[in-house]
Amino acid sequence: MSAALHSNAQQKGQALFRPRIGLAMQDAELRDALFSKRLQSRLETIGDCDFSNVIQDFSAVPDSVLDGIDVLFTGWFSPRIDADVLARMPRLHLISHAGGSVKGHVLPECWERGITVTTAAEANAIPVAEFTLGMILLAGKSAVTASRLYTQRQTKIDREAEFPSCGNYERAVGIVGASTIGRLVLERLQPFDFDVFLYDPTITDAEARRLGARPVSLNELMESSDIVSLHAPVLPETIGMIGAKQLAAMKDGSTLLNTARGELVDQAALTRELQAGRINAYLDVTHPEPLPAGDPLFALPNVWLTPHIAGSMGTELHRLTAYALDEVERYAAGLSPKFPVGLSDLARMA
Repeated sequence: MSAALHSNAQQKGQALFRPRIGLAMQDAELRDALFSKRLQSRLETIGDCDFSNVIQDFSAVPDSVLDGIDVLFTGWFSPRIDADVLARMPRLHLISHAGGSVKGHVLPECWERGITVTTAAEANAIPVAEFTLGMILLAGKSAVTASRLYTQRQTKIDREAEFPSCGNYERAVGIVGASTIGRLVLERLQPFDFDVFLYDPTITDAEARRLGARPVSLNELMESSDIVSLHAPVLPETIGMIGAKQLAAMKDGSTLLNTARGELVDQAALTRELQAGRINAYLDVTHPEPLPAGDPLFALPNVWLTPHIAGSMGTELHRLTAYALDEVERYAAGLSPKFPVGLSDLARMA
């Protein structure tokens, strides 16, 4: 292809060649969950792929298969891609991950060899942000407490007397962590009449304001917010960041939301605070997860537990696949990736 035609194809996003694509993930069940018939057809339009072959263990795959692969399309629990694997895949140029973090399977050797790594983390963040917004709105209306009270009494509830301070007008919402999900939540809060606080020591005050939030310390956020929502990654410095001191600082009747990771919270301190009945909690994640049978949180009226459903599931998995296929298409057209992952990004990934 001439340089002029190559440039024209790039500008139009047209494929320059058909890459050979390998699928590497947990199992065929996950593959079938990620790919609808339409997405499978799209995959086969982009490149050559043996859709029946899901790589779960590179050592079990013949060299004759690996040495022809240009692109690895990975999903959850993909086998690790280390130096030995790379030595058997001389043509590999792109790892497109239909998930969030690549920390579990993409090793530094991949970047050292110049392989492009991309993630669909942005797609995975969307349902979590949507779920979080729903939880914030429900928490502001005391919906879970009211529902349980109505179910228990099975008679008229005097809502003004029982819930005099509920409502979502001028609520103070505190966001802990301007992560990908945290930023999407901040974006979704903008149409509402909330006072929004943000704690994230990794960004500037000016950036926090551009995100539509008032930058504050963690202590000020905990003290000032009616609803606190956690969106920080699990790092050595964030484990247990919401401890007894932070929980004690929360307003009476306020609500803690956690759709991030249970390790961010001192579970024992949270349990004590919730047993006292002073605050509420909407928890999609806990530590440990799942909670052991008989855990006191299951029986508390001020706690709403969901089984880690905020992230992509069901039809939402197809969005991850679409994002990952976008990256394969861009690679085949000679375009730069839209959501690249650098080696330095690993330290900030969950």
